[in-house]
Amino acid sequence: MTYFGFLLRFLVIPIIFLLVFYFVDIKKKQENRHFKTGRPFWIAVGIHILLALIYTTPWDNYLVATGVWYYNPQLVTGIVLGYVPIEEYTFFVLETLFVGLWWHFLARRQDPNHDNLVPSKTIRFGSFAVLFVVWVISTILFYAGPSSFTYLSIIFFWALPAIAPQLLFGADILWHHRKLVALTILPMGLYLSAVDSLAITASTWTIAADQSTGIMLGGVLPIEEAVFFFVTVTLVIFGLTLFLADEAQARLQEWFQKLKTNSQ
Repeated sequence: MTYFGFLLRFLVIPIIFLLVFYFVDIKKKQENRHFKTGRPFWIAVGIHILLALIYTTPWDNYLVATGVWYYNPQLVTGIVLGYVPIEEYTFFVLETLFVGLWWHFLARRQDPNHDNLVPSKTIRFGSFAVLFVVWVISTILFYAGPSSFTYLSIIFFWALPAIAPQLLFGADILWHHRKLVALTILPMGLYLSAVDSLAITASTWTIAADQSTGIMLGGVLPIEEAVFFFVTVTLVIFGLTLFLADEAQARLQEWFQKLKTNSQ
């Protein structure tokens, strides 16, 4: 299975179906009382695609350059930017769009009647502290741990600094919308992990055995790959929820107002 064949089967086709649902919702003028929709949604998705390309490209190039993972040269086009084939950059874009559309599909169908947000600095700072500890441990493992922890540790080393400010700003908001967050992250993480195992079985790409723990899910999927997909889905979902939630918009306005007042 070629890499572009993988993208077509498992990302492009589902995206088309989700786009159909998106336009049906728009035609019905089905609204959600808790999130900005329409143009703000597409702005948010576009920003996340740009961030995914900017933030992931150096990390991905490092992994390929150091042989943590590699691609079957017969199953990619051969068009390479840095060390990474063009298909990989296309995957960044399609995954973000796919996850975003799934988020939108669920957000439009959330029960509009729930309690108001109760702001909590404890949740925000507590979750940030836990994440910081995990990041420190992963950093130590990356620089000083055995090579078998290379892939797993570098995932956390790379991803947690991006998740941390999301939690610091709005972990309580994410908890408030935990049903939507969970129903987006879990299916997307499981789906992407499952189709990734098919690509590995088809030798579209390979994970280096000496730089991974050897823990295999279903006898095929390295646990690092599942962690990678759950982490990247989490990044997108946290970002979209905080970008579009009414509570996040209100918090930003409150902070800007305080800054304006303090500067006067």
